Amino acid sequence: MNTFIQQAINGLSLGGMYALLALGLAILYSIMGLINFAHGELITAAGYMTWALLTHSVPWLLAVPITLVGTMLAAILMERIAFRPFRGADLVTLLLTSFAISLLLQTLFTLLISPQPVPISSPDWLSKVATIGPYTIPRLQIITTVTAIACLFLLGLFLKRTILGVAIRAAAEDFPVVRLMGVNANRVVVSAFAISGLLAGVAAVLYNAQAGSVSPTTGVTPIIKAFIAVIIGGLGSLSGAVAGGFVLGFTEVIFLASLPDSLKPFVDAFTLLLVIAILVARPQGLLPRTGSSRT
Repeated sequence: MNTFIQQAINGLSLGGMYALLALGLAILYSIMGLINFAHGELITAAGYMTWALLTHSVPWLLAVPITLVGTMLAAILMERIAFRPFRGADLVTLLLTSFAISLLLQTLFTLLISPQPVPISSPDWLSKVATIGPYTIPRLQIITTVTAIACLFLLGLFLKRTILGVAIRAAAEDFPVVRLMGVNANRVVVSAFAISGLLAGVAAVLYNAQAGSVSPTTGVTPIIKAFIAVIIGGLGSLSGAVAGGFVLGFTEVIFLASLPDSLKPFVDAFTLLLVIAILVARPQGLLPRTGSSRT
């Protein structure tokens, strides 16, 4: 039972981070038809922001909200400079643009900061463990789990209870019709990028706190995992992205816990095999999008 509860916490923690990133990708795809692989560089940028602030003696509790705001602004700037000129372009053009932005940012991080990882220090209280009855759980994992679930819950309230949130949900279902109804397209798209940037910032703070460092390629692996989660859940489905993130997180944790040591280096391969099996059974994903097609 101890092992089961520990692995459940691990799965919630990892799945929550994947869900945050996958939801950011799904929001952009559902509205613009854009799979933004440069979204991973927002994680890297957030890590460097935190590192720079801590290097200049900014307290960690103040550096975190500054990082979140900075990541959100970086996402808005990315939309304005890189993606707005190609709005309405075909999927291949948008995909190539996102790859180009990703490689450009990685090169800039390498040239302007360092090709080597730089350390990100975290408060001592994050590295401690919490004792809950007979269970000993790392405090950072508890914080990661609670933060991820809280963010998803608050985002759900925002999308359901606010005018802008309803407009984003409607645009995710049928963007052309929403525009015909008089909704400001720029406002919806910029808001979607801002939300995706904020989610990336939260995930980056949690991810970098666990990793303890950031490098120019830090965002590559998380964004690939987030893309896999989006595919599992159903491309363009917001609820599916969340479900896919948690499924992927739990799957990785289960394989890490159950596979023999000789096979643990192949956890990603086993995970992808399970993903393929899911997609064979449900080609449209676990919770496929039910709205009208987007153009």
